[in-house]
Amino acid sequence: MGALAGATHCQDIVDKTWHAIGSTWRNSACQDCSCNGCCDGFSTPVSIPDDCMMEFDSKQCEYNVFKKADHTQSCVVLSAVGK
Repeated sequence: MGALAGATHCQDIVDKTWHAIGSTWRNSACQDCSCNGCCDGFSTPVSIPDDCMMEFDSKQCEYNVFKKADHTQSCVVLSAVGK
């Protein structure tokens, strides 16, 4: 995704959108980007209780962790990686 010398814009490889050199944006894959590249814009739970599950919310760019038996009850995330 890098910019060529003298370029004024670069293209997001996921969305195929153009962005001004020096700008930052979040693409449809929930990545935080600049013309130098992108990285995940969210944390991923890696250690959750056995009675819980996680589900990715692509509109909020975050994982929701909740009880398997009752999706209205949130669970405590013990650890996460990213962002």
